[in-house]
Amino acid sequence: MRLLQYFFGIVIAQVAIFSLVLLNAGSLNLESLLRIAIPALFIALVIAFWFSSIAKHHSKDMVSKIKEEFSSEKEKLQSNAERDKERIRKNAQRELLKETTKAHAKANFKVGASFVGVLGVGALFVMAQMMTAGLLVITAASSAMGGYYLRSRKEKHKELPSIDVPVIENNPKVLEEKNA
Repeated sequence: MRLLQYFFGIVIAQVAIFSLVLLNAGSLNLESLLRIAIPALFIALVIAFWFSSIAKHHSKDMVSKIKEEFSSEKEKLQSNAERDKERIRKNAQRELLKETTKAHAKANFKVGASFVGVLGVGALFVMAQMMTAGLLVITAASSAMGGYYLRSRKEKHKELPSIDVPVIENNPKVLEEKNA
């Protein structure tokens, strides 16, 4: 498209110069050269302005296209970043929950093993005819185990605090802030 616009300008300039040369073909003195040169300079000036306006128009189109591409690419990057951020947050919460559960399981095993050990000592006391000391150890271990069990049940219902990151697709408030 641009080639045709420039082509027509060049053809018009050549036809105009050719017609000027044909009109003054009979003589080649200074006066006839001036009659050809002055209109030729005027034609060249008009065509230069014409080509300049075509170039400015095309550069504005190119700039607007580049801006549109840049803004759409920027929006894609922002939405991808938000999705990645949400995915990372969810994975971090899952890992935190998994590690917490693993730590609780290890702690529960250790506490259970120590309670079994204490109950075993209490049973040995009872078998060794130290009834009072044995019953005291068994009672203390049983009550401690009951308290630990109740505390673990209470903590089991309490969940980890979640990190609230707004999701762009479902939250019009975030979309308004983003477009502003």
